[in-house]
Amino acid sequence: MITGAKILIRTIDALNEWVGKSVSWLVLAMVLLIFYDIAMRYLLSTGIFNFSHSSGALQELQWHFFALIFLLGGAYTLKHDEHVRVDILYQSRWMNPSRRAWVNLIGSTLFLIPFCLIVIISSYPFVYDAYLHQEISSDAGGLSHRYLLKAAIPLGFTLLLLQGISQSLTNLLFLLGHHVEK
Repeated sequence: MITGAKILIRTIDALNEWVGKSVSWLVLAMVLLIFYDIAMRYLLSTGIFNFSHSSGALQELQWHFFALIFLLGGAYTLKHDEHVRVDILYQSRWMNPSRRAWVNLIGSTLFLIPFCLIVIISSYPFVYDAYLHQEISSDAGGLSHRYLLKAAIPLGFTLLLLQGISQSLTNLLFLLGHHVEK
């Protein structure tokens, strides 16, 4: 049982490590896209080329990249314990490793995992409806296939749910006296 839990933890951690590192490349792509958009909009409109260029699709693609980075990178952030939390008590001397494990276990079990399940379940109709109607942007020149971006919501929260399970198991095993190598 413990060996199976450790294998599950390592598998989830490896998946979210890979997804997080892969998604990090979107940051570079987004920066380059923003630079290109600004260059086309402002530098080329100085009169030398006598035209101004701005694309609704480029701006939407920037927002889509940001959404993907945020949604798909959340589990990676949790895995590396870089998520937002109230650190006043958590980082105090009073919080030894055992108490931290209890806080993480209870927080994941009572809050993170149920919240992820609610978002995953409630977002499926949202994604399905966008797919069914082949939803496109309402902006002129905007992007089509909106359901692909909306599908990142349940996907991102599924990854976060898995990482919450990994974190819960890791803390439970720690409290039971078993070390899990990360």
